[in-house]
Formats: sequence, C-alpha cells, structure tokens
Amino acid sequence: MKTTLDIADPLLEQARKVAARDGETLRSLVEQGLRKVLAERTTSSKPFKLRQVTVKGKGLRPEVAHLSMHDIILMSYEDRGT
Repeated sequence: MKTTLDIADPLLEQARKVAARDGETLRSLVEQGLRKVLAERTTSSKPFKLRQVTVKGKGLRPEVAHLSMHDIILMSYEDRGT
C-alpha cells in the first residue's frame, strides 16, 4: 500500500544513509522500524492486572482457625514426603 509520510529532513537523510550502507531500501528500513516500535508497544502497553477474586464460604475450619498461615501450609504438605 502506498502512503505519504512527512519526515523531518535530517531524519530522512540519516535513514537513507543507513539503508544505503546496509544495502537495503528506505522502505525496508521504515518497515523494520515500525515493526519494532509496534512490537514494543504491544507487549508493554497494558500492564497485567490481577483480578479481584472472592469465594463464598464460612472461613477456616475450627480445628485450624487458631493456626498461623505457615502452619496451615506445612499441614497441607503432610504425608507428601519422599
């Protein structure tokens, strides 16, 4: 597809020199630059946000309600040893 871009003269001149030096066309250089910028912005434009999740329930069972979280985690691994 053809389009017209208004590019600052110094930038265009530098791009032409780099393209010529590397044996590429100006079109190829511009496309590479656009792909790079689009890839960067696509992957980092929207930061991950953890959804708020709640579940219905009545809390901890009475027999573990007095334990610390560390103790509850240890209990969950009981009988899973080597």
